[in-house]
Amino acid sequence: MFRIHIPRFPLSQFVEVFIFYEGITHAHQVDRFLPNGDTEILIDFHDEPQYIYDNDSLRKIQACRHVWASGVRTRPITIPSGNAAAMMVIAFKKGKAAPFFPFPMNEVADRVVDADLVWGRDFCDLRELLLETKDIEPRFAIAEEFLIRKFHSRMNLNPCVAFAVQEMTNGPDSISIARMNHQIGYSQKHFTEMFRKQVGITPKAYLKIMRFQKAVQTIDAAATVDWGQISQECGFFDQAHFINDFKHFSGFTPAEYAEIQTNYQNYIPVG
Repeated sequence: MFRIHIPRFPLSQFVEVFIFYEGITHAHQVDRFLPNGDTEILIDFHDEPQYIYDNDSLRKIQACRHVWASGVRTRPITIPSGNAAAMMVIAFKKGKAAPFFPFPMNEVADRVVDADLVWGRDFCDLRELLLETKDIEPRFAIAEEFLIRKFHSRMNLNPCVAFAVQEMTNGPDSISIARMNHQIGYSQKHFTEMFRKQVGITPKAYLKIMRFQKAVQTIDAAATVDWGQISQECGFFDQAHFINDFKHFSGFTPAEYAEIQTNYQNYIPVG
C-alpha cells in the first residue's frame, strides 16, 4: 500500500505531502538516500527500531523509534529500504519546515533526531491516536488537524529566505548568490545567517544540492548522456566541479550513478 495526501490551506503552504506506505517489498534491504533539500518527520507504526547505517561499512550507527525528524542533508544517509515497514512521512516543502521546530533549523541539519527530544510527548501522542485508527484517510485527517492546531500561530516565514529557496529550486543553473543578495538587499553575512536558521544550511550549500538534484533528474531522464553538456546545463563551474560535487552528495561518480538501476529517484540500493 502506498498512499499520499495533499493537505489543505494553511498547512499546504508548508507541507508538500503526507505519505503512508505499508507492505512494500524490495529485493534489497538498505538504500542510500541522496541529499534533496528536504526536511521530514517520520512516524513508524511498528515498535521495532529502524536503523541508520554507516555509508561505507553499513554498520548500524543509530536506532530510530516511533517518531523522528530528519533535517536537510549535505551528504547521503544510508537507511532501511522499507521492507515490511508501516510509516507515515510528513514531507515539508523545501525551506518551509522552520515553523514546526522549536529551534533554528541548522540544529537539525545532517541529523536524525527523536521526536521527544524536539517536541516532548506531542508527536508520540499523535502516533498513539493514529494507531487507534485503522483507515488511511482518517489517519491523514488526524495528522493534518494536529499540525494545524499545534503550529497555527507559528505558520510564518521570512519572505526573503522563502524567495531565495524558490529561486534556487526552480533555476539552480542560472542563480548567482551574490546577485541574489543584492536583489534581496541584505548583507551576505546577515542573509546567510537568516537562511541557516530557516533552512538549516548556507545558501551556497543549498544551491549546490539543487544543482546536484537537477543533474540527478537529467541523468535519470536522458537516453544518452553528454557529461559536459549536463555539467553546463546544471550550473556547475566545469566538469571537474560537477564530478566532485556529485560524488560528495551521492558517493558515486556521475558515470557510476548512470549505471545503477533504482526504482525511486534519490534512493540507491546498496545492501
